[in-house]
Amino acid sequence: MTTNKIKILIADDHQLFADGIKSLLQASKDIEVLYMATNGQEALTIIENNPNAVDLILTDVSMPLLSGIDLCKAIKNKFPKVKVLIISMFNNATVVKESVLAEADGYLLKTSSKEYFFTAIHRLLEDGTYYDEKILPIIYNQFTKEKESEAQKSVLTERETEVLKLIAQEFTSNEIAEKLFISKKTVDNHRHNILEKTNSKSTIGLLKYAIKNNYV
Repeated sequence: MTTNKIKILIADDHQLFADGIKSLLQASKDIEVLYMATNGQEALTIIENNPNAVDLILTDVSMPLLSGIDLCKAIKNKFPKVKVLIISMFNNATVVKESVLAEADGYLLKTSSKEYFFTAIHRLLEDGTYYDEKILPIIYNQFTKEKESEAQKSVLTERETEVLKLIAQEFTSNEIAEKLFISKKTVDNHRHNILEKTNSKSTIGLLKYAIKNNYV
């Protein structure tokens, strides 16, 4: 993450909640709320018109015109470098699974603490993922029911397996480098190789692969 401020777009049709989040974020010296949107389509249009302006989108699930999940799908398809953190009241399996499949970088419950909220934001901007601790069991239960066959598994080296397991535990590249006593550049090289071998497009794609193939 650079020393520049984290540029954020908030998409939520509950004005009181959105204003509260904005006020909370603007109190942080390293965060700037650039845009506010009251529906998913408005948020998507803002990103399409300003593709390099935003680092992170904070979005609700249920919104008019375009849901948070559909917004996430569109963003990841057109602007994969933009991070998406879903903040929702929903913790049911269907919504969580849809969010994971939409490649959301994180999922936080609206009941989470301020500390978890800021941890999630900074972890996502450090190329990590952040799923609420109450959400992770739901993800594991869903995807362990849909394991790929052994024949479909790509062969990872011992080191790549170590890196993948740590990625699945939501460690950032810097944290993995410290744990394995290697450089961040080496970790990034392993991450690149794992993405290619597993046909994954993102960190959350690696999380899905790891769960399906018993790496966690």
